[in-house]
Amino acid sequence: MRDGLSLKQVEARPGIAHDTAFRWRHRFPATPKVVRDQVLCGVAEADETFFLRSCKGQRSGLGRSPRHRGGKATRRGTSKEQVPVLVARDRSGATADFVLDADDAVHVAAALKPILSADVILCTDGGKAMAAAAQTLGVAHHAVNLAAGIRVDGPWHIQNVNAYDSRLKGWMRHFKGVATKYPDSYLGWFRTIEREEKRLADRNGRRLRS
Repeated sequence: MRDGLSLKQVEARPGIAHDTAFRWRHRFPATPKVVRDQVLCGVAEADETFFLRSCKGQRSGLGRSPRHRGGKATRRGTSKEQVPVLVARDRSGATADFVLDADDAVHVAAALKPILSADVILCTDGGKAMAAAAQTLGVAHHAVNLAAGIRVDGPWHIQNVNAYDSRLKGWMRHFKGVATKYPDSYLGWFRTIEREEKRLADRNGRRLRS
């Protein structure tokens, strides 16, 4: 888990069978997948990222030809081939993410409502779903016009959440595609890695200052 190894990489180690590797792979993330920050405060950033829908491990009922080593979508942009994941993160590093059933304002608002403090300022890329969700929730909203090439507007940007998305997707590539029925486990696994790295960095920083 710490090293982000694929099952084949784990199986290559002496004394570890495929069934053992698979069973423990899904046993360990059972707790991390439900551990996420409960409240985002101050300035919070939210953005969606997408993962290719995967039936990895399923042998029948695919409705399409099997893909290999992750594969690619047949269509450009977002489609039913992609699973939307909403990531929200405030400037202190508190993070929550959600696998959405649909990439629309209703589902975005339902995911964000429990975790946004009343006085939060929400920064997004200005997409229609995000803007409508912010209006529904009644929170202050600043949209950055990425389409116009504006990435930073004073204190308003989504660079923190975009950087998190980039690290997440880079880490997920190690597994050459993750079955769509398991994304919560992998998202929780990555949050755990990020928390541990931040904890170690904070501890080392305190040692240097002392």
